[in-house]
Formats: sequence, structure tokens, C-alpha cells
Amino acid sequence: MSSSQDLLATLVGFDTTSRESNLHLIEFVREYLTRLDVPCELIFNDDHSKANLFATLGPDDRPGIVLSGHTDVVPVDGQAWTVAPFELTEKQGKLYGRGTTDMKGYIACVLAAVPKLLAAPLRMPVHIALSYDEEVGCLGVRSLLAELEQRPHTPVLCIIGEPTELKPVLGHKGKLAMRCDVHGAACHSAYAPQGVNAIEYAAELIGELGRIGSRLRAPELHDPRFDPPFSTVQTGTISGGKALNIVPADCRFDFEVRALPAQNPREVAEQLERYAQEQVLPRMLAVDAGSAIRFSELSAYPGLATDAQSQAAQLIAQFCGSGEFTTVAFGTEGGLFDAIGIATVVCGPGSMDQGHKPDEFISIEQLNACDAMLERIAQSLHS
Repeated sequence: MSSSQDLLATLVGFDTTSRESNLHLIEFVREYLTRLDVPCELIFNDDHSKANLFATLGPDDRPGIVLSGHTDVVPVDGQAWTVAPFELTEKQGKLYGRGTTDMKGYIACVLAAVPKLLAAPLRMPVHIALSYDEEVGCLGVRSLLAELEQRPHTPVLCIIGEPTELKPVLGHKGKLAMRCDVHGAACHSAYAPQGVNAIEYAAELIGELGRIGSRLRAPELHDPRFDPPFSTVQTGTISGGKALNIVPADCRFDFEVRALPAQNPREVAEQLERYAQEQVLPRMLAVDAGSAIRFSELSAYPGLATDAQSQAAQLIAQFCGSGEFTTVAFGTEGGLFDAIGIATVVCGPGSMDQGHKPDEFISIEQLNACDAMLERIAQSLHS
């Protein structure tokens, strides 16, 4: 039996930054599970450079529990690490390395728990679901979920092991990421009125985004379970222009909406597109007929709002030893599982306070606590 710490050392050693392949990690997990006589399915992306893994322990003729995690990590570029990011380093009860908390620590615990889960007959199956490209828009899990939708038995619970310090989380906001391309007409800046300044018109649109965001702060739209308790809008990047003495013909900006589960983030994009078409574009076209404003979606995932009275919530309270549920500000794949009828909670070791940062770490105490939670799951599911 491999300990979760030993398995974490192996997993951290695989550079699975989202821009890289995750196949070396997936192959390691497949071989590990195969040695334990656990069958695995791989669901590849179009060019077979990445894969999801789905494995089933126990009976496959009834609903079960999914233990889900993503295999990709965020880049270390430009970060001031004091330890090697793709080697596990132990210092004073903490395990350092990229992905230790987000979220290879959870995956290591799940893999270490497999022998205990197999030690006695399970009265319901336990599924292991590992996905790719979560960090760049929850991309990989979608093909895995498309496969699960075809199965005759829908799991009763999915536990996504994002770092919550093992506190059960029933809700998070959804996200919509959009790009806006503004195309105007260039000319010499001495004759600025003859051109269509794409940056200035983009600024108008960004200003309108701010006004839309302000309206979302209305008290009647608040949900006190979240922090902040309202949906948010923000512009993250902007680029445009060639030189100060040239009226810029092009400008691009990216913006995102973080929406409460009860609100549709696409309504924000629709409001901005309507403003662009009705208020901004006509003035641009009056100067140059080639002007245009185009919107494109970069990524999106739904929010999560699992009922605190549901069977899923009762199960996770039993496993965690806590019925005090909370929400998180960051997003997960949970809303996608929920959207196909799999009730989902987020509960994993470590804290997102360490995620995405240099010298990312998880405490050995949290790793051990996750091992204990998974052992409780094994005990409760044995016939």
C-alpha cells in the first residue's frame, strides 16, 4: 500500500501545467489502479494529447459516489519559488510543490484509499474521476460527463476535492469569460475626427460594464451565503493601438462575470452587446462603414447550489463529521456535475489561500485528515 504522501510526491513530479499533456500522470494512475484490479476508462481529447480517467470500484449496477479531481495545475512562470516546484519538499509539517493543495493532495489521498475501499464488498460503487484542463475553463470534464450521461445509473453524490480545509461546501458562483473585439478606422492623430478610435469606444463599453456591475449590487439581488454577496463583473485585460500619433483601429478587452447560482451570467453579456449595437456601433459606422464590434465566449461554467437538506448533503456531513455547510468564492467543476443530475459538494484538503501561489503547500495534518475522511467513507460503504 502506498501512502498518500508517497503518491503525492509522484503526482507533483509530473508537470501537468494546463498547456502541457497530462498523459504521463494518467498512465501512472491507470497502472496503479490496474495493479489493484480496478478497470479504468480513458476519455481522450481530439488529438489524444490529454485524457480524463474514470474508474469504478465495487458494483456497477447501482448508483454510487464519485470522487472527482482535476489533474492540471497553473503555471509557475514568473513566480519566486524557493523550492523546486515539481518536486515534493517537506518542511516543518508542510509539503511544498505545485499542485499540492490544488489539487493533487486530494487525488493522492483518493488513490491511497483504494485498497481500503476494496478490502470488503462495497454496497454501492465508488467512482474515481480525473479530468484535464480545469484551470483553463473546466474543459476536459465535459467529455467525461457526456459519457456518464449515457450510463443507466446516476451517482447519488460527487465529492470534488478542491481545497476547502475539509469543510463541506455546497455552493459557489458560476463564471462567464468573454472577449470583445472593437474594430474602427486608423488615421493620423492630427485628423482624429476622420478616424474611429477603437480604444475610446472600447472604453465606453467597459464603462457600461461597470454600470451593469453596479446594478448587480442592489440589495434585493444579494445572497448572504456568498462573499461578496452579489454577482461581480470585471475587465481583466485590454490591448490596442500602435503609436500615439495614430488613431487606433483595433482594441480588444476580456471581461468576466462571476454570478450567483440563481443568476444567469449571460444576461450581463447580452446587456453589453445590446448597448454596443444600439448605442455605440451606430456612431462608429457613421464615420466608417467598416467598423465592427464582436463578442466571443472564452469559457463558462455554471454555479453550484446543492440543497442542504439533500441526501448528498447528509452523506457529506456524515463523512466529514460536520453539518456546517459553507460556500467558496472560486469556481469548480461542481456545477457541471450538478447540471446532469449528480448532486455535488466540494470538500478537500488544504486551503485555496496557498493555491496558485509560489511555494504552494499542503500541511501533512490536512493530508492525514483527508485520509481519515476517505476511511470513513470506506467503512460506511462496506456491506
